[in-house]
Amino acid sequence: MKNFLSQKVTGLKPSGIRKFFDIVSEMKDAISLGVGEPDFDTPWFIRDEGIFSLEKGKTFYTSNSGLKDLRVEIADYMKRTQNISYCPDNEIVVTVGGSEAIDIALRAVINPDDEVIIPQPSYVSYEPCSVLAGAKPVIINLRAENEFRLKSEELLNAITGKTKVLILPYPNNPTGAIMERENLEEIARIVKEKDILVLSDEIYSELTYKDKHVSIASLDGMKERTVLINGFSKAYAMTGWRLGYACGAKEIIAQMTKIHQFAIMCAPTTSQYAAVQALKHGDDEVAKMRQAYNQRRRFLMEAFKEMGLECFEPYGAFYVFPCIKEFNMTSEEFATKLLMEEKVAVVPGTAFGDCGEGFLRISYAYSLDNLKVALSRINNFIQRLRNEN
Repeated sequence: MKNFLSQKVTGLKPSGIRKFFDIVSEMKDAISLGVGEPDFDTPWFIRDEGIFSLEKGKTFYTSNSGLKDLRVEIADYMKRTQNISYCPDNEIVVTVGGSEAIDIALRAVINPDDEVIIPQPSYVSYEPCSVLAGAKPVIINLRAENEFRLKSEELLNAITGKTKVLILPYPNNPTGAIMERENLEEIARIVKEKDILVLSDEIYSELTYKDKHVSIASLDGMKERTVLINGFSKAYAMTGWRLGYACGAKEIIAQMTKIHQFAIMCAPTTSQYAAVQALKHGDDEVAKMRQAYNQRRRFLMEAFKEMGLECFEPYGAFYVFPCIKEFNMTSEEFATKLLMEEKVAVVPGTAFGDCGEGFLRISYAYSLDNLKVALSRINNFIQRLRNEN
């Protein structure tokens, strides 16, 4: 059987996120703080539009690039939030989640031997998608002392004559790190000088707690060399609706749409009708969810402070990335022992790159009641570890 399998695919490591949650699903009274999924229901006015579209029999294929009304709303959203002008006709494609957009963007631009720069810790799909597209991943190990921001000197050191794409994963999963305008301006200067493309994953753009998110595509000279990825799962609590989109130069979007056409045909029709309403009327609901996440974020940071657990303050997404190096255990060992002894599931930092060793990803996309119970168990666990040492 092994002769029938692709060496490229068999060589990929499975996602490090799911392991613990397969155990949790069968463990009584366990609390999971690992899945990056909002605990809010999709707002009713969005669900209503999906239901209405089904009642009206709107169950046919849309155009390959997505409903025209939805692409118009996406263009309007990008204009009012980032002051970037995209043409709905040829600079936007609607995809099955942001993950598909990442995949087809890389496949649309990569040639054999091209290099893709990936700052880590970061989302688990970037590296395998780069490999599957035929690229060589070049990893930049981000550092906690820099608040996990990409520094210009780190980027310069990673660029070679084969560099094609820089993946810019901010706001960041798993660290919650952000890039502010002045940070992005340094990166943009190098990107233009070295003539490379940016794939900017902005799926958490609505979930920032310090300043409003700034897209690198909004900076001078960067729209034409950026593929901007976004979607509806995080901001609008629409994970199961599986809807994302990409914005970029028409030449790149045309090739992405071609891949999407052959592999997918179109994104789910019901989800697209619902997403039109999300963009038209969802700002208030997004603001309410953002406020709730911020409250939870501040609760976790205060709890870590009381525990004496080191953690830089995140200002984006809905994750914290505490450091557990003091315990002289690997992230995998710590997470396993925590799950078995206290029935709390978190994700080892190494699931997001080797430089995540010594850290854990904890999601606060859960109710405060659940977070309080989980944090109490974590506190019991680490105090026990300290007493043992």
